[in-house]
Amino acid sequence: MSEPMKLSARVAAPLKKVHHALTDPGELRVWLAEHAEVELPHRYEFWGRHTPEGEAPRQRLLHVDDHTLRFAWPLGGEETTVEIILEEESAESTVVSLTQTHFDQEAALADSGVLGTLQTFWYLSSANLVDHLEGRELTPKADFTSPVMREQLVIDGSPEAVFDSLVDPEKFSRWFGYKVDIEPYVGGRFAMGGFEANDTPAKVVELEPGRGLTLEWPGFGLSSWELEGSGGGTRLTFVQSGFDEKNPPYAGWMGWLSGLAELRRFHELSDWRPIWLDPAAPGSPEGTTEGTTVSG
Repeated sequence: MSEPMKLSARVAAPLKKVHHALTDPGELRVWLAEHAEVELPHRYEFWGRHTPEGEAPRQRLLHVDDHTLRFAWPLGGEETTVEIILEEESAESTVVSLTQTHFDQEAALADSGVLGTLQTFWYLSSANLVDHLEGRELTPKADFTSPVMREQLVIDGSPEAVFDSLVDPEKFSRWFGYKVDIEPYVGGRFAMGGFEANDTPAKVVELEPGRGLTLEWPGFGLSSWELEGSGGGTRLTFVQSGFDEKNPPYAGWMGWLSGLAELRRFHELSDWRPIWLDPAAPGSPEGTTEGTTVSG
């Protein structure tokens, strides 16, 4: 079913600086896309291996001012429209709200079709926008030209602490922004939305305290977190495997990557709070007002 996709994020940067990051081609090549060309008010294009259907630029600028950016983006045979609105929260804080038409929730859940990738593409891109503007290391982007799904990042926290946040359901739900129930032992269940709401949970097939966790998803393959001490922190290697390489699960992959961006912030920021300001997503814990909506 096609419907608008919405997200909102808070970034600790002045509005003018955020606007510059959204409209300067050099900035876009850092946090958003492999290639970008911008000539306001006539041209706004980005493309490359980190962009859905990114073989060539497809965007057409519709409107731009100091607070709004709107462009058409043909995808999957549809003329989608992206709108980004900036709101000054304070002199050093800006709320970025983004919508895109024609998001396909069913395709996202099935990890099929480009319209199903829109939500997690923008979650990952927005997480990188925030980290770029706040002077933090970026999370690896998805490569739509490759079926290989293996990335690394370093977290300023011990392997034991990072592992605990992967197997403790309360901590996992906090940084992931979505209710998760976990039975932390081999053969145990891992359920997005909780055990009562999920009748097809993943199964824990590998678990080694302080070293890693592997889940097997019915019909979708494996997700693995591998942990290794690194200079006082943790080198986390995240791998998706066992999927149909003719139909790589890019939507889920970007969802996990955007989740890892928040996991790193969760461990590294003493005053951590979610960057996301979205209303509760379908299936998320009742009463949730801040959190990520990341596909599993």
